[in-house]
Amino acid sequence: MNGNQEEECGRGHSCCSGCARKEGAGFTGTVVRLGLALGIMLALVCLAPGEAARIAGFGAAYLLAGGGVLYSAVRNLFKGKVFDENFLMSSASLGAFAIGEMPEAAAVMVFYGIGELLQDSAVAKSRKNIVQLMNLRPDFARVRRGENVETVAPETVAVGEVIRVRPGEKIPLDGIVESGESFLDTRALTGESVPRRAVPGDALLSGTVNMNGSLEIRVTKPFAESTVSRILDLVRNAGAKKSESEKFITKFARYYTPSVVGLALLVAVIPPLFGADTFSASLYRALCFLIISCPCALVLSIPLSFFGGIGGAARNGVLVKGGNYLELLNRVGTVVFDKTGTLTKGVFKVTGIHPEAGISEEELLRCAAFAEASSNHPIAKSILEACGKPVGELPEIREMPGLGVAAKSRSGLLVHAGNARLMREIGIGEVPEYAKTAVHVARDGQYLGCVLISDELKPGVRETISELRSLGVSRLAMLTGDNEAIARETAEELGLDVWKAELLPQDKVSELEALMAAETPGRITAFVGDGINDAPVLTRADLGIAMGGLGSDAAIEAADVVIVTGDLAPIASAVRIAAKTRRIVFENIMLSLGFKGIVMLLALFGYASVWFAIFADVGVALLALANAGRALTVGNPVRTGRKKVMKTSCCSCYGHG
Repeated sequence: MNGNQEEECGRGHSCCSGCARKEGAGFTGTVVRLGLALGIMLALVCLAPGEAARIAGFGAAYLLAGGGVLYSAVRNLFKGKVFDENFLMSSASLGAFAIGEMPEAAAVMVFYGIGELLQDSAVAKSRKNIVQLMNLRPDFARVRRGENVETVAPETVAVGEVIRVRPGEKIPLDGIVESGESFLDTRALTGESVPRRAVPGDALLSGTVNMNGSLEIRVTKPFAESTVSRILDLVRNAGAKKSESEKFITKFARYYTPSVVGLALLVAVIPPLFGADTFSASLYRALCFLIISCPCALVLSIPLSFFGGIGGAARNGVLVKGGNYLELLNRVGTVVFDKTGTLTKGVFKVTGIHPEAGISEEELLRCAAFAEASSNHPIAKSILEACGKPVGELPEIREMPGLGVAAKSRSGLLVHAGNARLMREIGIGEVPEYAKTAVHVARDGQYLGCVLISDELKPGVRETISELRSLGVSRLAMLTGDNEAIARETAEELGLDVWKAELLPQDKVSELEALMAAETPGRITAFVGDGINDAPVLTRADLGIAMGGLGSDAAIEAADVVIVTGDLAPIASAVRIAAKTRRIVFENIMLSLGFKGIVMLLALFGYASVWFAIFADVGVALLALANAGRALTVGNPVRTGRKKVMKTSCCSCYGHG
């Protein structure tokens, strides 16, 4: 493969115009050189000129097709990189020239060049497909400036400016809806086929598609820090972190290449010394052996398999920061979850109303809402939402830290709302205990009952837990800072194996280390969290997985895997994708080594010609690359047809979701 092309494209500039022009120019130049070389060879074969013309012609064809290979081989010799594919192909072709096999020497370079060209094209196409298939990068933004709406590059829009997005256009920057309502197609970003509704006040991520209504969005992040930019940056740079399989191939090539060169020398020298064959015939077999031994199929297909797996994961809303982390997903034995925002929505809701005898549920809830009317606390908001009616006059509120509130009306009505300790403080005595957060209510010294508040489980959590077990995860745990009763209820509801509650961030790290120490040898522990307080434990885990739409920068930076959505389901998808990628890698290793081993044996015993070796080498490389390309389709989300999506988005029940 062309090393310069690899280096340029591996720096995250594969979609810029400059790099694209260089790639196009390089491809065209290579095609022209190979075409000329092949034309000269065919002309020599057809015209059958004299010996001097044959030597000059085949020499010219050889240099046109293989000059770059010879140059790379010499350059690498001075760099200390002796045994690479350039060295192998140069040695084999020059040896063929030395024994008078000029057509075969030139053919080695021509067909090797064609094979490399096809391989480079496959690799470049796969790299581009990863970004193209995610379909994220916006082309423009319509920004409102004064009385005009200007169409500009997204990079030029400042934070605080208002952009307008028409139906069918991509949302170019992260922001908050100022006006308008619509449904969003988030498939390219999250893999979800069902549209999401957007209304004023909603935070939107760039890269999603506005479906059926015009939106005005106030930009909250510059383009360089937007969701789409961070995703593309993560995917492009993911290949920099090699997996163990890729490291193995690098180490393997260090020993493999000098071994086959040494064996080829023995094949060329030993038989003639013992009179078993002529030197020319033995050298020919050694040259065939060298050609087929070139390890380019392994060197190219294994990294491409991981790159394809990373791209497939990205299209399913899972950002894997490197091939090493994709491989680690195959070894997960324990998954440890944070609770709030990960297993649960982090949104409080009234889930129980328990009035005393003679008190109605409506009366209890109205009194609780009266006491909490002036509070912005999430628990207070959940009570007011459950009440659903105006409380009338706003009471005089007295905050009682660590206990609750006392609310007094103009008429002298006194309502207390808070915890069990508050009830004891005002002389009520002992009250019932519950596993959930309980707001006890008393009116003028009379206990009315309590309102239970809980954080709801996220949709699909139970299914994800079950699927992780079926995928081979042997232990599921939860570490949370929430109180013990609530943590116990969540853990029992989900059937978790281990749980710890009332933990500070440093306590989570200690508990995680204890779980890691008890892990089965060869297996790893993954931690899933979403908040800034999870950054230390995400860093400490064998594999850190950050949740929640790229919400917490600290968590994203600390994590090895990022789930774009706030759902757990993509975690199971990531494990499946990792398993499929590993199978593809294993298939490529077996295909390359197995097929090459057979042809190398044939070459050793004189049953394979140079022509056969050339086609076998190029063929197995292309087969391995084609198989590696399957990784790009791993875990593809279910694609819902546009008509079906629009129909779903317009139904009345979805509109209330």
